Amino acid sequence: MSKKIDAALKDLKRALKAHAEVVGGSAVSLKKAQRASSKVTATATAYAAAVHAKSGMGNPFDDMAPPGLERATLDSLSAERDSLHKRLTGPIDIPKK
Repeated sequence: MSKKIDAALKDLKRALKAHAEVVGGSAVSLKKAQRASSKVTATATAYAAAVHAKSGMGNPFDDMAPPGLERATLDSLSAERDSLHKRLTGPIDIPKK
């Protein structure tokens, strides 16, 4: 196994374990849960980048959908977000009086 993939995998495992400890307790702190989730996301991204750099393979997490939303809903929301982004991120014309 590649040293970079191995290191990224170890970081991902640590982040997942820390996340499970934070959200699995009897009282869940919102800030701690958000930080732990952010760390999982960052380490999963780093793992995917290491895999891609070594093998050229895509992100192994691409097909994972967040719980609670169906794929069709996510696709619709993504399309709406992209449409808004295209319309709202350009220069804004200010009418002159």
